Amino acid sequence: MTDRIAHGQGFIAALDQSGGSTPKALTGYGVEQAAWTSDEEMFALIHAMRSRIITSPCFGGGKVIGAILFERTMDGEIGGIPVPEALIARGVVPFLKIDKGLEPERDGVQVMKPIRDLEALLTRAKALGVFGTKARSVIHLADPDGIAAIVDQQMAVAQQVLAGGLVPILEPEVNVRSAERGEADRLLRDALLNALDAMQGGARVMLKLSLPETANLFKPLVDHPRVLRVVALSGGFSRREACAELARNDGIIASFSRALLEDLRDGMSDDAFDAALGEAIDDIHAASTAAAKAG
Repeated sequence: MTDRIAHGQGFIAALDQSGGSTPKALTGYGVEQAAWTSDEEMFALIHAMRSRIITSPCFGGGKVIGAILFERTMDGEIGGIPVPEALIARGVVPFLKIDKGLEPERDGVQVMKPIRDLEALLTRAKALGVFGTKARSVIHLADPDGIAAIVDQQMAVAQQVLAGGLVPILEPEVNVRSAERGEADRLLRDALLNALDAMQGGARVMLKLSLPETANLFKPLVDHPRVLRVVALSGGFSRREACAELARNDGIIASFSRALLEDLRDGMSDDAFDAALGEAIDDIHAASTAAAKAG
């Protein structure tokens, strides 16, 4: 799985919408909130959507090299098979979203809430065949102190994940709508480089970053020996916009969520659903492989 993630010609699907973002994801999928009356019913609906995606013929066609899962999805089954096992059987490397949401904004950033019982979660994930984790925080302003706090927390969590035998994806997302986006990108790059340089041993991490305002600003991170792979989130861009931005950044591949799912609807026939998903996968795969080869 390490080789597939490091060298695979494809992208990582983000299927990790959690409790707070699930209603919006379902609404985008054409399922209105009147369709559920409890969290259990809501999560059953999002699991059905994810199952439909994962079992689609185009999802197992080699262009999707990894998938990030919400904890409930990791614990679920598809056709009686645990979801991580079902992904691995299709050549897709499973990751787990481990963060539990964000603290209120301070110093222009939102750090992660404490991740309670992380060691037990990592043990369970590893036993299920999960390869790595993802933890998200958000940068709104180019505040050096705030960005330093984000990177310090991300690296501390990454060390816990590495100690648990999994590969961490650090996701310090820069808000692409921020008026200070360009400077925030630069401050983040420099803070990450310093943190990576200070790492001990031979372990490697992954980075999931907003596509920078200045093309190839993150190339030193792509090339860093402590980085297994740099992937990009779509950050609210449409698929066309996100793919165009991705193509400007050598060596980075996609890890899109909304840009992957934007044309999928619950009421589609299986043929129409597979065709729409296949078109999205083709678009994102093409942008990712072009950027990867350029890198």
